[in-house]
Amino acid sequence: MRPVEQEISDQRRLKGARARAAIARHAADVASVEGLTGLSLGRLAGDLGVSKSGVATLFGTKENLQLAAVQSAREVFIEYVVRPAMSQARGMPRLRAIVDRWFDYVGEPLLPGGCFRGANVPEFDSRPGPVRDALAADRDDWFAVLEKEIGRAQEQGYLAGLDPHAVAFQLDAVVAAANTAARMGDETALPTARAIVDGLLGSASER
Repeated sequence: MRPVEQEISDQRRLKGARARAAIARHAADVASVEGLTGLSLGRLAGDLGVSKSGVATLFGTKENLQLAAVQSAREVFIEYVVRPAMSQARGMPRLRAIVDRWFDYVGEPLLPGGCFRGANVPEFDSRPGPVRDALAADRDDWFAVLEKEIGRAQEQGYLAGLDPHAVAFQLDAVVAAANTAARMGDETALPTARAIVDGLLGSASER
């Protein structure tokens, strides 16, 4: 049987991990609206009704809190957009599923400010440092997912002659524009963006 002290230590670590995850998730919510620069240990503590010292113990610095928010938002995106689409056949069916989930993510946002990347990449694109690096890595990973399925679709005979990175770039640009317009109250944003994407992928679906 494990020592009581070890069990207590494990319980404390588990409790700490849960608290950290909850705070990071709230930080992602806040940052989706106010940006990562709007985060602070005191702000999060006040929002969640916990002590500032407790938040500081878990994260240490504002930068660590920002990084945790980036990771939490990334996990939300993967869980809602990427993972469900993986059940579809590789290539065009999976690419279509990814794009559909992506539009749903923007149209009925899980984060109050909509797309986390859309809110925060412009804020840090010219600010060297760990937060920018984390955002850039997340963006690179996302493009890699898109480009991989675009490449597979091309192997199936779709999107012939197109550069996978260019297609991914166009998809990202259109959905990002739709996210911004939707946040501004433009009710035509999502239908317009879907029509543009259908023009790119839909016409290519006819081999």
